[in-house]
Amino acid sequence: MKVDLHNHSYFSDGFLSPKEIVRLASEANCDLFSLTDHDNTDGIAEAKDEAHKLGISLVNGVEISAFWRNSAIHIVGLGIDIDNDFLQTGLEFNQTLRKERAKKIALGLWRSGIKDALEKAQKISGGNMLTRTHFAQMLIQEGYCKDMKSVFRRYLSGRKPGGVRVEWKDFNEVIKWIHSAGGKALIAHPFRYRMTHTKIKKMLNDFKEANGDGFEVVNANSSAEEISLGNQWIEEYDLLASVGSDFHGWPNQRVQIGNLADLPNNSRAIWGYL
Repeated sequence: MKVDLHNHSYFSDGFLSPKEIVRLASEANCDLFSLTDHDNTDGIAEAKDEAHKLGISLVNGVEISAFWRNSAIHIVGLGIDIDNDFLQTGLEFNQTLRKERAKKIALGLWRSGIKDALEKAQKISGGNMLTRTHFAQMLIQEGYCKDMKSVFRRYLSGRKPGGVRVEWKDFNEVIKWIHSAGGKALIAHPFRYRMTHTKIKKMLNDFKEANGDGFEVVNANSSAEEISLGNQWIEEYDLLASVGSDFHGWPNQRVQIGNLADLPNNSRAIWGYL
């Protein structure tokens, strides 16, 4: 079975519409698929309609920003009821933080000599949510940087001009949002955070103690070593395993839907529990 449970549309920081993304999933022969936009579920209705037409099983999803021990992490919620009030109130809180951050990023860039950053980023965005990705793509298009890595290093992280700290909710709270909506809570791409393996294991232990359900063992950039370690930690902490490409669809990004390594062990695969 071909599974991809982490993807983004232009309702957050992706390039394509939900319909277009589902079509790509169909072309990639995905059997099970999820749209997991950042901090909103606005694209799911459109994705579900297209998935029904194409015969793909679509899992309602979302990717929520949170804090763990003062570090920003992302938690994917799968199998959620998108009409759940408790979840939507939480997502609205994060959406407000994102709007405030966008204004601060634009101000910081303006102070460094980059004018009209907010307006230019909004033109790139296909939806109502402005993310750091939109500012990054704008800076690339304007010729300030050549790629995403350099633009974050020079402009959008730490104490750089567009580096803005956001006070997300603690991950315990975010797990409750997801569980209240009947979903499973999973840490997204654990190896992507700037953490040692020891720190990742502490995060997984705390996540388990907070009743979190699992984490992404496989994503588009996973190395064989990371998949092997993830598989070990799934067993060690009694958690569920997910797979997701984290597809965004921008022309300058190489990630493809469904192009993922297999889980080493399907016995703890999240799709058996949704």
